[in-house]
Amino acid sequence: YFCRHGERWELQLKGSGKTPYSRNGDGRAVLRSSVREFLCSEAMHYLGIPTSRAASLVVSDDDVWRDQFYNGNIKKERGAIVLRLAKSWFRIGSLEILAHSGELDLQRRLLDFLIQEHFPSIAINDSNRYLEFFSTVVSETANLIALWMSVGFAHGVCNTDNFSLLSITIDYGPFGFMDSYDPNFVPNTSDYERRYKIGNQANVGLFNLSKLLQALNPLLDPRQKQLASQILEGYGEHYYMRFTELFKTKLGLLGENEDDNYLIAFLLKVSLLC
Repeated sequence: YFCRHGERWELQLKGSGKTPYSRNGDGRAVLRSSVREFLCSEAMHYLGIPTSRAASLVVSDDDVWRDQFYNGNIKKERGAIVLRLAKSWFRIGSLEILAHSGELDLQRRLLDFLIQEHFPSIAINDSNRYLEFFSTVVSETANLIALWMSVGFAHGVCNTDNFSLLSITIDYGPFGFMDSYDPNFVPNTSDYERRYKIGNQANVGLFNLSKLLQALNPLLDPRQKQLASQILEGYGEHYYMRFTELFKTKLGLLGENEDDNYLIAFLLKVSLLC
């Protein structure tokens, strides 16, 4: 942990080598992707979008072999290590794996830790604390993806392992920014099915939150499960409201007008045709 102005940050090295969680990978990172992560995470911060931060980048003497375009052409590249920071690196996948393995006591301990450390509005002794936690993650995830869309940012790999429980942007891999509006924009050359195209990010967010609810279900009573399902059903409306609010701000639209949504949709369609 790193303390600054009373805040606590978790430090993480990306590209330092194998860890118990590296699976079949080598745990290394190449210089080009490390520079991109450093620059983009800082750019996102100054765009006002919740994100991890980059503290330093060190070039490594290690040779790293990578197939940059996933076409079988493996090349030797210069390695690098990024020191990155976030309030927490726990992801939806962190809870999924505990639920899948039946480690419910450990899952409760992790949830209580997260709530106590990062969700001050939730009382740790509240019997509905996991429900309130889920409600917060749903609304903040909708906010985050709406912010991504407002600047034309495509994450590239929106799986549950890359979705933060604190609803911040983490794990910059094959990300990209649209040069012009295109809902089919895909920055990931290995995403042949276009699952993570920019126009599908909100839907993938809903899918990931449904996986979070599945992980939480063993800890909820029947009434809480029903309420959690209702909360998840409200995700789309929350996202749409935030998306509309952000685009109205970009267009300088004041107040409420029933034609605002039509105007936003029309301008996006015009951008697509151009």
